[in-house]
Amino acid sequence: MPAQGMTGGIAAEGAPALPSRISWGAVIAGGVVAVAVGAMLNVLGLAIGATTIDPVTVGETPSAGTFGIAAGLWLLVANLIGLAAGGYVAARLSGTADDTDGVLHGLSVWAIGFLISAVLLGNAAAGAAGGISRMVGSAAQGLGQGAGEAIAAVAPAARSIDPRAMAERLQTGLQTGGDPATMTNDQRRTEMAQIIASRVTSGTADQGARDRLAQLVAAEYGVAPEEARTRVDRLEAEATRVAQEAEARARAAADAAANGAAVGAYWIFAAMLLGAVAAVFGARTGTRNTVRAMDRRLA
Repeated sequence: MPAQGMTGGIAAEGAPALPSRISWGAVIAGGVVAVAVGAMLNVLGLAIGATTIDPVTVGETPSAGTFGIAAGLWLLVANLIGLAAGGYVAARLSGTADDTDGVLHGLSVWAIGFLISAVLLGNAAAGAAGGISRMVGSAAQGLGQGAGEAIAAVAPAARSIDPRAMAERLQTGLQTGGDPATMTNDQRRTEMAQIIASRVTSGTADQGARDRLAQLVAAEYGVAPEEARTRVDRLEAEATRVAQEAEARARAAADAAANGAAVGAYWIFAAMLLGAVAAVFGARTGTRNTVRAMDRRLA
């Protein structure tokens, strides 16, 4: 009865099964070596960068831009060296003498190395997020205790206030729509704030709202209706200009964020591609040479 091979083909009866051409132990060892070597070189770069910072002498410390570029280049070189070392280790430990098998072992090390790095970075980010949440929780608990103490301190004074008097005072301060000349300062300012807030949220204001705002301004500041109307027009023009500037800044910030994300994605892709090349180079270097091994055995 013919046996079916792993690839779905039909092998001849009695033919030996093909051995596995991948050594997962070698791949995992190479991935660990790649991450360890990269981390070691990154720590060395951190130490070198810390020695360049001189807070005493002015002008001796590199600028933030220079420091960032140097750190990025060092990070790239460290990872490339680590992946090359990991690819060499994996190909050498696998015992393969086939170049294609060595290259595949190097690519496997590249994938394992990035997977381990992603897991480590995820754990670090989760730990940082947990620390921040604990800090926020402690701050909220402290604020709650402070608020409780403040309420306990003012509770005796609050008992002496008549709730009806407080409600009438608030209702009087929030009344709007009356004659501006007979309204109080709080009532006029409350209604002006409502009209301005409606203008900001809706983006437009009808003629009735403008006229009402001009009447309130004239009564509040004791100016002529024409002067009040001029002030309202000036305020509206200023609000329109500020809104347009804010919209332009928001659009510019969104465009800059999109461009930054695109550039960052391109750089990450380039770094991963160079890492794959470094791992393959290390694997090709570590792949055993059958001819040389036979020569050594014959010698």
